[in-house]
Amino acid sequence: MIKNILIISSNYTGHGHKSITESLSEKFDIVPDVKIHVVDGFSLGGNTLLKVGKMYGPITRNSEHLWKIIWDITSVKVPFVNHLIEMKIRTKFLALLDKVKPDLILTVHPNFNGSILNILEKSDIHIPFVTLIADLISITPLWADSRADYIISPTKEAKDKCIEFGVPANKIKVLGFPVRERFYNHQSKDAEQYSPSKPLNCLIMSGGEGVGHMGKMAKTLIETFGFNITIVAGRNEKLQAHLKKTLVKKYGDKVKIYGFTRNIQDLIANSDIAFVRSSPNVMMEAVSCNTPIVITGALPGQEAENPRFAEKYHLAITCDSMSDLVPTINELLDNNVAMLKKIKKSQQQFVDPQIPENIVNFILNIPGEDFQPAGVAHEVSLNNINYES
Repeated sequence: MIKNILIISSNYTGHGHKSITESLSEKFDIVPDVKIHVVDGFSLGGNTLLKVGKMYGPITRNSEHLWKIIWDITSVKVPFVNHLIEMKIRTKFLALLDKVKPDLILTVHPNFNGSILNILEKSDIHIPFVTLIADLISITPLWADSRADYIISPTKEAKDKCIEFGVPANKIKVLGFPVRERFYNHQSKDAEQYSPSKPLNCLIMSGGEGVGHMGKMAKTLIETFGFNITIVAGRNEKLQAHLKKTLVKKYGDKVKIYGFTRNIQDLIANSDIAFVRSSPNVMMEAVSCNTPIVITGALPGQEAENPRFAEKYHLAITCDSMSDLVPTINELLDNNVAMLKKIKKSQQQFVDPQIPENIVNFILNIPGEDFQPAGVAHEVSLNNINYES
């Protein structure tokens, strides 16, 4: 029976991996006799590897071109990347295994799939190993190691990519993108309440790192449409200070500025439109709050195809540049805000609050014939467990 689960996550490479881990932890924590142990994979490599993880923010914030180079190189040098990380984390990882004695290992960061599987293979250690892909469609080959017992994919598109990378289809389970429970606990706003004559409340954000033309966007939305603007600058303290100095001074109560905030679900849910970059985590959280999305950019590599994905399922509309901003908003507001209503309806049809629970159920039921002695049955379900959010 699975009692100890080791989750390899990341605290500093954006906020998505950590958010996914939290969404699953909420469900794991209510299962009797099941313990989870969450570790930042970069910390297993000591200060050197931890510094590498912490570089994600500054690089993606200040040099998308450099990030694209890193993405391209690591995507074609998968064995090298796996070997390098394996060498850095081996000692601490084996010590962690001895301490935790996990019945199953779950990774939610691509850098710790092949590297950990290398260590387990060379050490002749047999522990069920599951990968949960934290991207929607543009996945790196680092996610797709066929030695994993299972790969949990958020979308059919990501599954197809895994198959392209050589993973057998029967090892890939499409279970959706897990979102923390508090993003589901909001009353959906009736689209009929929208009125072109009423200033809309708009949220501008771009993930935990705070990038993009937030100030210019806010200025245009206020002066052209009279919108009320809330901006979340994330961990970018310099940007936050600059926006407060410029926008609040000029527009007063029409603008509210936040840094990294833990009640982001309330800010999203209380907004009529969310302007976000195509971080999968941020997008899916906005969808869960049933707030129409305007996508304002995509990080090269893992986010490149996310705008197309969101538009395919009518979850968002894309604004490719500042020059497109006014026409994009006009498209949303035309015909008695018909586009806004369409997006809200599509989001309601797309969202599934059961996804985290379904993933946890799947993981807890992986043993059975594959990993347990013959005749031993193990069935765990959250469906009949009562819990408080």
